[in-house]
Amino acid sequence: MSLHAELSPETRERLASQRRWSTITSLLVGLLTTILMGVILFLIAMAVQKEEIPELVSYSVEAEDDETQKIKKVQTQVEKKPAAPSSAMARVIAANTTSPVAVPVPEINVPEVSIEFGDGEGFGAGWGSGDGFGSGGGGSFFGQKTSAERVLYIIDYSSSMKSQGREPLMRKEMKKSLDSLVPGTKYQIVFFSGPAWVAGNKVQHSKDRRSATITDGSKKFEWTGKGAGGWEPQGKKQVPEWLNLTDLQLKKSQKIVKESKLSFGTSWKGPLEMAFDMDPLPQAIFFMTDGVSGKESLDIAKRIGSRARTKGIVINTVSLMEPRAQEAMGTLAKRSGGQFTIVNKDGKREPVDFK
Repeated sequence: MSLHAELSPETRERLASQRRWSTITSLLVGLLTTILMGVILFLIAMAVQKEEIPELVSYSVEAEDDETQKIKKVQTQVEKKPAAPSSAMARVIAANTTSPVAVPVPEINVPEVSIEFGDGEGFGAGWGSGDGFGSGGGGSFFGQKTSAERVLYIIDYSSSMKSQGREPLMRKEMKKSLDSLVPGTKYQIVFFSGPAWVAGNKVQHSKDRRSATITDGSKKFEWTGKGAGGWEPQGKKQVPEWLNLTDLQLKKSQKIVKESKLSFGTSWKGPLEMAFDMDPLPQAIFFMTDGVSGKESLDIAKRIGSRARTKGIVINTVSLMEPRAQEAMGTLAKRSGGQFTIVNKDGKREPVDFK
């Protein structure tokens, strides 16, 4: 048997009010707990972020190092590119396979490599300005032509040039020859009679005509001879220096050719040997005379001609209205690999194939 006590309305109302407050209190406690937990989690999160900041900075530094290393790799590739034999490798692959696909590979790579090597600093300037292979040179004299870059004229200025119109013919041809020189040519002119001298020097013979003094500015050079021939330098030798072909220098040389006076004697040995003292050596010589150098002319021609060939010097010879010089002049030209021309009284040139 159970007993049931009935509650009064006031008690019921009071119980209901307590339930409501308990529910509200529970909700508030739960809400506050949730907010508190959120605040705690936020603070924890902030604390974690602050602790990770140094790690982020450290990571940035490592990233910069990686970028620097990448840049270095790119520079290394650029430096190695000109020397990379990629085109050669492509050609080997194309040559060793039967597939037609590999054929166009060298056609694509070869033009690129050719352009780089053609314009590159390593090869462009080197082939353009090298001594002996640069801008070229050359000229002509009494119909004889040369493409040499260093040309030496050895011209007879002896007194015998006054006869039969030789002197004006020689001076006219010299002017014409100097005008024919190609830009880039280096040249020099040596006159000779008994002694030999660089064109433009002053020549003073002794009264007995057995010695002479050549004056080049403050320098003096002495020569002695045995009459018309047998002249030899005494003491320090004069060494001709190369002239650059400029408009001013060309006009100066032509003026010297026109105004220089003839002098006594005819000796070949001295002026021809002066050529071998030049530095660098001439590549071509135009040697013109109207006479012979005594009985020794043929011996001089043989010796000088053979020596010139060993030095790579070509001697082109011109015999101006002097048939007696034909054998010696022809021998000198032949032994050095040059040309031989006879000029007659009327100025007509006759190239000779000397046997």
